[in-house]
Amino acid sequence: MQGAFAGKYLRVNLTEGTIAAEEFSPLTYRMFMGGAAMAASILLRELRPGVDPLGPENIMVFATCPLTGIPLSGTTRFSVAAKSPLTDGYGEGEAGGYWGPELKYAGFDGIIVTGQAPKPVYLWIMDGKAELRDAAHLWGRISGDVQDILTAETDKRARILQCGIAGERGNLMANLVNELKHFNGRSGLGAVMGSKRLRAIAVRGHDRIEPKDKEGLQACLKWFREHYKRDTDMLHKFGTSRNVMAMSADGILPTRNFLEGQFEYAKEISGQTMAETILEHEGTCYACAIACKRDVNVPELGVTVKYGGPEYETIGSGGSVCGVGDLKAIAKFHQICGEYVMDTISVGMTIAWAMECFEKGILTAADTDGLDLRFGNAEALLTLTEKIGKREGFGDLLALGSERAAKRVGNGAEEYALTVKKQELPMHEPRGKQGLSLAYATAPAGADHMRAPHDPAYAGFHPQGAHALEPLGLADPLPKLELSPRKVRAFYYASHWWALCSCVGVCHLASAPGNVVGITLTVNAMRAVTGWDTSLWELIKVGERSKAMARVFNCREGFTPKDDRLPRRMHEAFTSGPLAGVRVEPEAFQRALRLYHQMEGWDPETGWPTFAKLAELGIEWAARPGDGW
Repeated sequence: MQGAFAGKYLRVNLTEGTIAAEEFSPLTYRMFMGGAAMAASILLRELRPGVDPLGPENIMVFATCPLTGIPLSGTTRFSVAAKSPLTDGYGEGEAGGYWGPELKYAGFDGIIVTGQAPKPVYLWIMDGKAELRDAAHLWGRISGDVQDILTAETDKRARILQCGIAGERGNLMANLVNELKHFNGRSGLGAVMGSKRLRAIAVRGHDRIEPKDKEGLQACLKWFREHYKRDTDMLHKFGTSRNVMAMSADGILPTRNFLEGQFEYAKEISGQTMAETILEHEGTCYACAIACKRDVNVPELGVTVKYGGPEYETIGSGGSVCGVGDLKAIAKFHQICGEYVMDTISVGMTIAWAMECFEKGILTAADTDGLDLRFGNAEALLTLTEKIGKREGFGDLLALGSERAAKRVGNGAEEYALTVKKQELPMHEPRGKQGLSLAYATAPAGADHMRAPHDPAYAGFHPQGAHALEPLGLADPLPKLELSPRKVRAFYYASHWWALCSCVGVCHLASAPGNVVGITLTVNAMRAVTGWDTSLWELIKVGERSKAMARVFNCREGFTPKDDRLPRRMHEAFTSGPLAGVRVEPEAFQRALRLYHQMEGWDPETGWPTFAKLAELGIEWAARPGDGW
């Protein structure tokens, strides 16, 4: 294909069993480009507020990005969005891997799925053609079996995206996964796909992207080759869990349901120990030299490289946050979640909630199917994870997520469910990275660590530049524990950049502040692939537009500024460790939150983006009823 876009989406009506190609205008691509922004714009225009997230009226959008499929490391991402059954608001998840590029090579920029199939089906797309096929033989099968069956039925090089058994059974922590290793995580999107009885989407394409400016793209690839030093890259050597020991030493490694910030077995579950013990080889995404994925092998537990290996979030959620210091058990936890296609963060945090309730006597063995559910019990962790995947016994309750489970249990259990907008906290500590408190509180899909760079990046700002975020005009060094107007400004600017990454296809692990695929390189790559005379200013506005539309979505569903909050535990001080006495001060947090709302142009009473802000972004059609001219 010539340029960044195939120029059309595939629209699939599962109720009617119809498939049609739909073209979008050049202006639509210029305004929303792809990924998160394109998906949000489609949902806002087409999805009626108040629908049941697991009913046929919900809509799923699968959207690739302008850079998806070019041979530049860190640019394979695509987005999936729908109304979330976990939060009852905006749901969105990005993934890398190989499925996104393959969809573009098959002739489509994305897929819009509506309705509900009368029986299980899968979608097969190849070189501009698509058909729905019976999936009865896939229902109830673990993800590895479905992968093998579909590549045999379609094409041995087909790329498979699927929802898993968890999605089939309405598990609110169900993810989507492509190639068994690359997850569109959080938000319960797998349950949406399962509710539609769409078990999988298999894709094969033979086209390739031809940039509008071939020399310009070659210059980008050359810059990357000359500046990326793989031999010294800790992300390549030890994966996303490279900093486990350092985080524990700093007192910011979530431990035992965030009761503590240091874990006595941090070294045993670190990326360094993984590299020395169970690591088979480094996995990667399409055309990415960074290769930060981990493929592990633990034969005695049945863990194989087929399902990859645990990332940092899984090391934290299945390890330190549950008090488990056994790396092999964590690898098994990862594989069980992969087989059933569940979100390791929410599953681990929900089990950690249950463990704390068990230790406080709110839950007993009579509630937990006889499990001794204390922190550190790896066997109980694995047994319960499988029960959650199958929705059996106590696992059926936990499949609702910790907040809903806590409300059913009662007796004070709600205090220990650490959620924002019903979604569990990720494995990063706002008390030690105070700007992160704004990300957790305001993320549209609930607590999310991927809304902006974390505070250590801001601490590295320098007035003479030489920092990855320098093109945004950020040069004032900011301590990690500061929550000031300066920090709010830095978060505001940097969050637009990270929102943009989810619209153009850049992986947050490759982007600034890692400075592998930095801001200027991204702008140059966009100019080369699209042929547009674009700029950082125009692109940043796409990120801002994406955030505003997600905010509108939630406001339509009844969310208000009161939902932009933190769990009470984040406002309680650590009692030990390097950060003893440190908390997110409630008054400072509220001041910072109000200031951030003002910067975004969000009404302090209703939470809605103002008409002026939406008009400035060119999306005044999304305004609150009654606002405007």
